Amino acid sequence: MTTQWNDSQPIYWQLKERTIAMILDGTLAEGDTLPSVRTVASEFQLNPITVSKSYQTLVDDGLVEKRRGLGMFVRQGARQQLMETERQKFLTEEWPAMINRIGQLGLDLTELLQTASEKENKS
Repeated sequence: MTTQWNDSQPIYWQLKERTIAMILDGTLAEGDTLPSVRTVASEFQLNPITVSKSYQTLVDDGLVEKRRGLGMFVRQGARQQLMETERQKFLTEEWPAMINRIGQLGLDLTELLQTASEKENKS
């Protein structure tokens, strides 16, 4: 994780979003232990309460479970749950905004898709 924080959202929320991204990309697999609150707080120079609040939101969302004396673990099914909710969020919030922006710029969606396909084939 990088230590760049922006002022548009609370840090605990940004930390939560970064943890979600790590679960989605497989950096944190189901069953993996999350770094301890103290480790994260020390590494990123954060208040431990901020890290605890972030982790608690992950517990509340059913993505992480606390095991007394052992730490926090990514729950089984967390990645699939995230895939479903993040896809829905993309389709209802982000995609309409992108379509609107494409229209504002007078871009052709078919041409954009073709460009993306060509770029993917070069990779």
